[in-house]
Amino acid sequence: MSGVFRPMMCMVLQGAKEASIGGKTVHYDEACYLVATMELAGRGRVIRASLERPYLCVALSIDLEGLASLLPAVPVKEEGQQPAFAVNPVTDDLIAAWGRLLGLLDTPEDIPVLAPLIEREILYRLLQGPQGAVLRQAAFAGSHHAQVRRAMLWLKEHYAEPMRIDDLAEMAGMSPASFHRHFKAAAAMSPLQYQKALRLQEARRLLASNADAARTAFAVGYESPSQFSREYARAFGLPPARDAQRLKGVRMEDAV
Repeated sequence: MSGVFRPMMCMVLQGAKEASIGGKTVHYDEACYLVATMELAGRGRVIRASLERPYLCVALSIDLEGLASLLPAVPVKEEGQQPAFAVNPVTDDLIAAWGRLLGLLDTPEDIPVLAPLIEREILYRLLQGPQGAVLRQAAFAGSHHAQVRRAMLWLKEHYAEPMRIDDLAEMAGMSPASFHRHFKAAAAMSPLQYQKALRLQEARRLLASNADAARTAFAVGYESPSQFSREYARAFGLPPARDAQRLKGVRMEDAV
C-alpha cells in the first residue's frame, strides 16, 4: 500500500513488514519498532503473515507538543543529520508501557485518565532511544527538521500546483541549497521526488474510484498524460488503466 506516513511510532506484535521511503527500505518485526517524524511519502508491505498468525501491530501518533514538553526532562544527545524515519530495537520499557496501554481496553472507564499518562511515558521512552535526537529536532520549532516539515506540509496540501525550490526554501527560512540538502537528508528524496510521489499516490486513489486516466493526470498536476502514464508505470509496475483494474480486482476479492 502507498501512502503518507504521519509522525508516528509503529510496533509489530506479530509478523513483519517493510517500509520504503525514497531510496531507503527498512524492515521491522517483533524485535524492533519504526519511528517517523514527518509526513513521508512511501509504501508499506506486510512480508510475513499467515491465516494462523496474521500480521498485528500497534501504532501511536506522535504528539509534537507533548513531545516538546518532555524535552527538559531528557538529556540532549549528539545531534547530526538523521533521517525522519528509522527502525530501532524494542526495549522492555516500551513493551511494558504498551502492555499497560492495551490493558486499558479491559477497563474502558480508566482510559480518559490513564491513557494520556501512558502515551506520555511512551514518548519519553522514545526520546531516550536511538531516535531521541531527531525526535527532539521534530519537537523544536526552530530546528532544520521543523523548517523542512513546514515546507513538506505545504507540498502535501498543494501537490498539484507548480513548485519552485526557491519559494519552498523561503517558506522554510533556508537558502535553496541548504533546504534541498536538509530535505533530502530527512525524507530520503528530493522535494521534486516528494511532490511526484504525492501526485502518483493521489492518482492511484482516484483511478481505483473509476476516474479516467487522462483526467486524473491533469487533476494531480501533470500537463502531459503520456508522461503521467510513464511515471505511474515506473512507480507501480503497470500503466494506470491496468493498475486500476488490478486494484478493483483486489478490492472485489476482499469483499468476497
